[in-house]
Amino acid sequence: MGKLLIVVGLVVAGIGVLVQLGVPLGRLPGDIVIRREHSTFYFPIMTSILISVLLTLAALLFRR
Repeated sequence: MGKLLIVVGLVVAGIGVLVQLGVPLGRLPGDIVIRREHSTFYFPIMTSILISVLLTLAALLFRR
């Protein structure tokens, strides 16, 4: 449980650093936005991939 809390804390801190540096999380190139007359569809595929890679790297570092 302790390692999980450390990983979650590091991920949150990493996201905070990225936001402070001006990385527009949620609006990255590759995110899909379809705007119609009465609706908007938003699928943050690149943001999801980035978060997945970061979580995988953090899990690999703490697994050892």
